[in-house]
Amino acid sequence: MTQRRSIDSVRFDEAGLVAGIVQDADTGKVLMLGWLNAESLELTRTTGRVTFWSRSRRELWRKGDTSGNTLDLVDLAVDCDGDAVLISARPTGPTCHTGTQSCFDADADHPARSFAELDRLWRVISQRAADRPEGSYTTQLLAEGVEGPGRKVTEEATEVLLAAKDHAAGSADDERVAEEAADLIYHLLVLLAERRIDPTTVLGVLARRRR
Repeated sequence: MTQRRSIDSVRFDEAGLVAGIVQDADTGKVLMLGWLNAESLELTRTTGRVTFWSRSRRELWRKGDTSGNTLDLVDLAVDCDGDAVLISARPTGPTCHTGTQSCFDADADHPARSFAELDRLWRVISQRAADRPEGSYTTQLLAEGVEGPGRKVTEEATEVLLAAKDHAAGSADDERVAEEAADLIYHLLVLLAERRIDPTTVLGVLARRRR
């Protein structure tokens, strides 16, 4: 985590608050607006979990304590006037209480999908890898060592290519390509779990490759 400006430069308003704009660290999507006092800002900085001040309840509010939909801090930035804080974070689950990815998503009845879905899938796979429940397909793959998920990654990668080529030729729709891609991603995550490699390690490699 890095800070572009010290939090000492924040100018709180007459109520002792400053606006905190939360942005998805991976997609750049604006997720929500919350309010912070000096204590919640310090807790956000020191604990790595985004914490706000609830104006209605008059108390500290750590995002996700009730819903499980946390915001993990990546970066803090203070604007040029010091009266707003940009909070770069990685969400776990939907950020808005309506169930949408962002509080700015228009249709609460159709929550937007995001990379948070991959985080939830990874948590399930990780739990399967730790518990090895009987009857689980993930458990069966992991029981074969790297060969199990590795073989499926090769097969599913071929299926993605074939589906994409069929789609280009006009004989398949987007849904089939998406289904094959979903199978590939799932088996790739299982392979990472078998090798005990957290996906954040992969994200770190991708971040270093940005052009």
